[in-house]
Amino acid sequence: MATNIILLGPPGAGKGTQARRLIEERGLVQLSTGDMLREARSSGTEMGERVAKVMDRGELVTDEIVIGLIREKLEQGGAGFIFDGFPRTLAQADALEDLMKDEGQSIDAVIEMRVDDAALVSRISGRFTCGNCGEVYHDVTKPTKVEGVCDVCGSTDLRRRADDNADSLKTRLMEYYKKTSPLIGYYHCKGNLHPVDGLAEIEEVAASVATVLNGHGAKG
Repeated sequence: MATNIILLGPPGAGKGTQARRLIEERGLVQLSTGDMLREARSSGTEMGERVAKVMDRGELVTDEIVIGLIREKLEQGGAGFIFDGFPRTLAQADALEDLMKDEGQSIDAVIEMRVDDAALVSRISGRFTCGNCGEVYHDVTKPTKVEGVCDVCGSTDLRRRADDNADSLKTRLMEYYKKTSPLIGYYHCKGNLHPVDGLAEIEEVAASVATVLNGHGAKG
């Protein structure tokens, strides 16, 4: 039986790190809206052509198109899916719910990675990633073993996001809370919201997520 989860959390809460763990350990497939749009655009399919036309006009891709892309992925089957960056609104949450029902599936758990904002700003300000494999590092808590070289793949393409600074992050946090607060209530009412401490050590967070997915987590 497929396991489908939604990861909720502000920028820098560690969603990407936990998603990679779930991909490696459980064989789940990460459905990132941006990745799906880029893939569709170059696919040559009818849906891909629709995506390309919208993006070439500089317009926002509609929820209908995103749902269509998710439908294609669901129909390919697999061990389950991680929804990252979707849904962002209540309308999208309703549309995803309807789609899952149509496909005979469901969202098994919504994992909310909660953080203390001040601590998050400190965490993000020192963050950098490998441009080749995506591994995430931090100046203080997780530096590379050899300065300037990725521990995982050996690449020297280490990058910092231009918006990984305190002022920019506070703006992104405010935007996240404005958009996502209704979703927290939505999934809480459905009984499948599971908060975890996003600022705990990576292994602790992974253990909390595993507890939820193994069916032992408390709801709400």
